[in-house]
Amino acid sequence: MRRDTLLALAVVILVLGAMAAKSMFVSLPQLRNTPGQFNAERAKTRLAFILGDQAPHPADSPADDMVRGRLIATLRQMGLAPVVRDQFACNDFQKARLVACARVRNVIAVLGPQSGKALLLSAHYDSVPAGPGAADDGIGVATLLEVGSILKDRPLKRPVMLLFNEGEELGLIGARAFLADPLSLNVDSLLNFEARGVNGPAVMFETNQPNGAAIAAYGAAVEHPFASSLSTDVARLIPNDTDVTTYKERGWLTLNTGIVGNETRYHSPGDDLSGLDPHSLQDMGDEALALASKLSAGAPPAKGTRIFFDVLQRFFIQMPLSVGIVWLLVLLSGFGAIARRRGSIVGGTAVVLGGLVAAGVLSWLLVTIVSALRAGVFWRAHPEISFLAIYATALLGELAIFRIFGAKFGTGQLRAACWFLLLLLGGALALVAPGAIIYFLIPPTIVLAGFAVSRWYAPAELIGALAGALLFYLTWSELLGGLEEIFSPGPIWIVAPVASIIMAPALIEAHAIFGRASRRLTMLGSAALALAAWIVAGAAPAYSQDHQQRFTIEHVTQFPSGQSSWSILDDGADLPSALSAMGPWHRGKLDFSERQRLFASAPAAAGVRPPSLTPLEVVRSGDERRLRLRIQSNGAERILLAAPPEAHIRSAGVPGFVRSLGSEDSSGRFTITCTGRSCDGSELQLDLFSPKPVRFTLVGSRNGLPATAAALVKARPKFARPQYTPDETVAVTHVRL
Repeated sequence: MRRDTLLALAVVILVLGAMAAKSMFVSLPQLRNTPGQFNAERAKTRLAFILGDQAPHPADSPADDMVRGRLIATLRQMGLAPVVRDQFACNDFQKARLVACARVRNVIAVLGPQSGKALLLSAHYDSVPAGPGAADDGIGVATLLEVGSILKDRPLKRPVMLLFNEGEELGLIGARAFLADPLSLNVDSLLNFEARGVNGPAVMFETNQPNGAAIAAYGAAVEHPFASSLSTDVARLIPNDTDVTTYKERGWLTLNTGIVGNETRYHSPGDDLSGLDPHSLQDMGDEALALASKLSAGAPPAKGTRIFFDVLQRFFIQMPLSVGIVWLLVLLSGFGAIARRRGSIVGGTAVVLGGLVAAGVLSWLLVTIVSALRAGVFWRAHPEISFLAIYATALLGELAIFRIFGAKFGTGQLRAACWFLLLLLGGALALVAPGAIIYFLIPPTIVLAGFAVSRWYAPAELIGALAGALLFYLTWSELLGGLEEIFSPGPIWIVAPVASIIMAPALIEAHAIFGRASRRLTMLGSAALALAAWIVAGAAPAYSQDHQQRFTIEHVTQFPSGQSSWSILDDGADLPSALSAMGPWHRGKLDFSERQRLFASAPAAAGVRPPSLTPLEVVRSGDERRLRLRIQSNGAERILLAAPPEAHIRSAGVPGFVRSLGSEDSSGRFTITCTGRSCDGSELQLDLFSPKPVRFTLVGSRNGLPATAAALVKARPKFARPQYTPDETVAVTHVRL
């Protein structure tokens, strides 16, 4: 094999090694026991006391009463005087057609002076019914307690309010209840703490808009920043919600921080104290204490919108959005002129774009093929292997286009075209997420400077290009790592376009090396690396003790027929033989959910009755009707009322907390939920634009399964557990209202 071919294959291996090594640049702080500083071990000890037996504790449940009692006892032991606000509240969402109601008890403690504008630190203490919530949001509870224990001994210039709210998991209900609390009128700044996993660094992923003051405070206070304006834009665009979704209507200075590592434990029994990484708690606590200390002295005067990102958690770069836009346009013009002068603005740009497209398409194709051969989330136990296989595939597709169609261009021509295209992509992305601009400024500036200096010193262009490619990799690798965590449940191929963007400058710089090497052997070697990675990914265990399969068992009874069935919510993997024998199973949907399930016939469960609604009052006004209904839960812990499109729901809620949706939101399916023991006997109010009776679906569910489910539970796969939805008994009926 020729030396040039070996060198080309070495470049391929080096690029893939860099893609695999990107997580090495993310670090977590060491645990510390320094007076006056955040102590994660002490914080986790408090959390262990509060969680007790680590039973799931959804809002308005006896288990949450116990958690709240221990939380109040801890606050009093710290010398604070907590108050409890008991409210039956409802909340609605901009991102979903839903009104959620529950009785919530917010726990509030105030530090420092009793007057003046307050800094609010917020976390929720309820969990989902499927798990104990040690991270979600025990990490927030532990953070608030430890920060509060430190700040209470400091002379504070303004009030610092600790809010432990209830009902976040049901629909941000505690946050909505707090906005109705007079104490909320004193707030002007907010630090919120959340989790979508159990480990990893504390990511500041959401701010208020405009964000100038928030980012000024963050940049000045946090020693090891981990944040980007692209992430905050993504948080605004995706359907996920935290309490900040509700708080943001007040326009407070806002910083929202969370951890997202290992989603497989999130909202499951695996979200326990053993799974919560104390180093992640230390990172969140350090950030919380630094920000609270900074903001307790007052909000910074900065204004406007800023774009920002961190480099290796050591440097925090920020600038006004307007500066970023002008900077991007200048770079775009500069590289456009160079690419035009070198004759590559059309052909060279097309080659680089073709490489990016080929990388994405080929990665999608390989993921699709492997998914067809191996059902379920086959990468769940070892996602890093599948991601590396995707990067090897993306590199193969990119390299193939560069070698086949880019052979007639020199390195200098493709270099100019590559950066011109990347800047075009940055401008296009900025139309949806302006915060992305920050990622397209500094590396190309270094490259452009190299172009300029090369008039007097010829090697400057190569030096600038290599330095720009390296910095581009360092700044984008953290972003790619975040995407891996976000899309670890799937679709995993979506990381391929970002990976191909990161690899493009490096492959362009090696263009001459690839040009001298054997095309056939280089492509065969690259393909062999990708194939080997996919073979390992396909052969690796799909699930493990730490990364378990999502697998929820339900017993569902339809009324009035009384027909019962087993339902399994899983990830599409093949059922174990013991469960298959309990079939036949078929896939389908329930009429209140779009999620596919497996169904099989089941014996009736004794004592299961559907909830019911008793009309109390009907008020008509033309084609509009207002209904007052009494809820009878009949043993259900969660009640769901699904309205068909023809109901045209205008508002819904409980007396004193009816959420208006506006006529423009009245079309389409709509859901009203009430969760907790206080729903039984409570009143529900609906306003709908429908003069005729409407057929609603009414669903009641309670945790646990009937005794007849013992065999199914025993046959559940070894590394499988409920996630998002607990094992439960469900009763479904229909009512005309």
